[in-house]
Amino acid sequence: MSILEMKVPSPGESITEVEIASWLVKDGDYVEKDQPIAEVDSDKATLELPAEQSGVITLKAEEGDLVQVGQVVCLIDTEGAKPEAAAAPKTEKTENAEAPKAEEKVVEKAAIVTQDKPAPTSYASGTPSPAAKKILEEKGIETSQVSGSGKDGRITKEDANTASVPAMGSNTSGGSRASETTKLSMLRRKIAARLVTVKNETAMLTTFNEVDMSEIFRIRKQYKEEFSQKHGIGLGFMSFFTKAVTRALQMYPDVNASIDGDFKINYDFCDISIAVSGPKGLMVPVLRNAENMSFRGVENNVKSLAEKVRDGDITIDEMTGGTFTITNGGVFGSMLSTPIINPPQSAILGMHNIIQRPVAIDGQVVIRPMMYLAVSYDHRIIDGKESVGFLVAVKEGIDNPVEFLMDGNERKALEL
Repeated sequence: MSILEMKVPSPGESITEVEIASWLVKDGDYVEKDQPIAEVDSDKATLELPAEQSGVITLKAEEGDLVQVGQVVCLIDTEGAKPEAAAAPKTEKTENAEAPKAEEKVVEKAAIVTQDKPAPTSYASGTPSPAAKKILEEKGIETSQVSGSGKDGRITKEDANTASVPAMGSNTSGGSRASETTKLSMLRRKIAARLVTVKNETAMLTTFNEVDMSEIFRIRKQYKEEFSQKHGIGLGFMSFFTKAVTRALQMYPDVNASIDGDFKINYDFCDISIAVSGPKGLMVPVLRNAENMSFRGVENNVKSLAEKVRDGDITIDEMTGGTFTITNGGVFGSMLSTPIINPPQSAILGMHNIIQRPVAIDGQVVIRPMMYLAVSYDHRIIDGKESVGFLVAVKEGIDNPVEFLMDGNERKALEL
């Protein structure tokens, strides 16, 4: 017998323990090499644990257990025999199978005939007398909540007088009252702890503005098909907002900083975290050096990272770091919100849904596609002047992308 000890690999720097979220195999199963055998939760992501060799597996940890990196979680007997495929079920009919007997059919028919019939009801069943009806109306009680004791089930005055209003909060509908308690995943617990820490340890403030999406709508309508045919990817909103954000961060570098004790750390690069909703919760993959990316580059990278999140293939390294975060609650219908900072970053931009609204332009009321923007920031290192100036710079880029984001040349910026 040759036994392989499978140990928990390190999913990323600074991670020392993981939680067994679920076993994908049972004790004693035969597993193939590289077959996923478990899902493990770290404080940053949910990852699959593949079998290192083929063989019969023996589990050494339970679902929900916290295990250290390097700890043995299962054994694989590499000399274990692979089970043979189950034999196909026989399709031949037994020649001596007995046909149903006639007397059995007679008995079944007789049983059906002799079943009890429901008691007959009449028009009076559940109907209140005039006096009873008045009393029930005064009490605010439905007749369906009262059982009649009169002839043929009629509700009498005495029935109405003795009827009482159901207590507030009582279950009168007969609906389900079940509940279920499940343990939060390690990732969700870590997110919860981080959010509470942000609220408790930062001087978080939010400032708001609105942007006119008309020009972006025009550019997308005019070039979307040509852009897709040439680059093999759609021209979305995120590339415009990423370009507007990186421009604004370079104008207001304190928004692209973080605080470490008594020190402020400024970055000369813009690593933009993009919040993506996945099966395991909210993930924030990072666009490295987004300030150097073209529109095509942003769209390609956002699509690739979003697909990895939704397929569960995102790595810890691809979510580590980031100097500023963009989150889009508008895809879920949010009109306005105050996004929470993603530590150790100091600011986050919240996008929202686009609504056709009347606005005043040059003294005239016109209908425009408008979006509210929100920037939450840590007031310990970012003053109101910088936060408001940053958001106004983002607004400039979105309101007038040709001038501020495309150097006056739409086709060149889109590489058409």
